[in-house]
Amino acid sequence: MYESLRGRRGWLPSGSLEQDLPVLLNYLPSFTQSVISVSPPALAEQADVRDELLLEYWENRSDKLFFPKAFLQPYAQWSVRSGAFIRQSSAPEGRCPYCFGKPQLSFLNVVTESGSESGSRHLLCATCLSSWEFRRVVCASCGEERPFKLEYFKSGEYDHIRIEACESCKQYIKGVDLTRLGFAVPLVDDVASAALDLWATEKGYAKIELNLVGL
Repeated sequence: MYESLRGRRGWLPSGSLEQDLPVLLNYLPSFTQSVISVSPPALAEQADVRDELLLEYWENRSDKLFFPKAFLQPYAQWSVRSGAFIRQSSAPEGRCPYCFGKPQLSFLNVVTESGSESGSRHLLCATCLSSWEFRRVVCASCGEERPFKLEYFKSGEYDHIRIEACESCKQYIKGVDLTRLGFAVPLVDDVASAALDLWATEKGYAKIELNLVGL
């Protein structure tokens, strides 16, 4: 869907979902059928996606609505890359500066400057998949920066992934360290390391944004 939108002649996103919706709805039948063909019954029952639901999701985003979230991701991604969504300095800390979405995960990127020994931290938007630089030792949800309020947990099974939890807001996010495993794919590894989500849930933490698998 992303590649089709990107290659569509004579059309670019306007920056307004309501205005762009007639174009997007052309992709909805094939999208829902593709998902239904491989989805469990409980997910297939949610496949009745209408314009109102898409607009409502955009205004009040919920990580529990699989179809609107998954369907609008490629549109939001192309809206950023085409320049329809521009970086906003007014975005709250911890929210995407392009679409104000919540972060799906954080990752440490390799720093190319000479003399740098560690990576810079970025957050990845759950809506448009853009990333932006974010302070290293701070909660991505509430902005807590006191070290004794921030908890970290790793498992030997996933040496490059850790839980980054906050005692102040009781929320967490997964951090993927690309300086340890440069070819890791953060969105995929977030799903693959579901055991870490189980640990965080048992400790009473809630994820800032559930991924498309619902973890």
